[in-house]
Amino acid sequence: MSKKTMWGNFIVGFGIFCFYQLSYADLVTTIEQIKPSIVGVGTFQKMRSPSVNFLGTGFVVNDGRHVVTNAHVVPESLDSARNEALIVLTGKGDKPELRNATISALDKEHDLVLLQIEGTPLPALKLGDAESIREGQALAFTGFPIGMVLGFYPVTHRTIISSITPIILPVHNVKQLDPARIRQLQRTTFKVFQLDGTAYPGSSGSPLYDPDTGKVYGVVNMVFVKGKKESALSNPSGISYAIPGNFIRDLLSRN
Repeated sequence: MSKKTMWGNFIVGFGIFCFYQLSYADLVTTIEQIKPSIVGVGTFQKMRSPSVNFLGTGFVVNDGRHVVTNAHVVPESLDSARNEALIVLTGKGDKPELRNATISALDKEHDLVLLQIEGTPLPALKLGDAESIREGQALAFTGFPIGMVLGFYPVTHRTIISSITPIILPVHNVKQLDPARIRQLQRTTFKVFQLDGTAYPGSSGSPLYDPDTGKVYGVVNMVFVKGKKESALSNPSGISYAIPGNFIRDLLSRN
């Protein structure tokens, strides 16, 4: 190998190294910026043990008093007789701050809900254009994959968009048709992001964002999408999904 070729290979390798170092540095900074906007969603009942029931992750948008999460994360009803309340958990550590929340807008078709929270405004995340996302693009998501088991500390995962795919897969024979799938097929289908990062049920509602800018392009979903795409599988895969962020804009416009 000539010295010229060796030098050329060194330059290319050094450039790749610098790219990954810069990307890592950008994500470190971005995580610090977005953590105050990551919240937990759950219910609170004083006489229950534990009093807080963690249900999923959410993130702050709009005026700092609104939170986006998955609709399936929020219970359809609360035990009002026992003063059960819908809450959002902020801060970090073993004793997060609890804030009462109410449903401001609901989009069951895309499994999204907008909550309004009490108290002073929190830092809000900015929304990016989900239509610009391409397969292979590197993103990240931050949330609470195992709830509050190890304390209230958000966890971040890197991921890429492995596919942009319809939420409902066509059936291959009539034996796969049941009332639930027929209802699904009658609705307007839409595309979701398939991720190669590992998410867990507690991750539902986490923001999917750009590691450099922190702009949100989707909402991680671990129940709603899987139930539609993988219902025909006897052994569901470990694939993760996210609802594209353009549906968040539609939700905000309803508020």
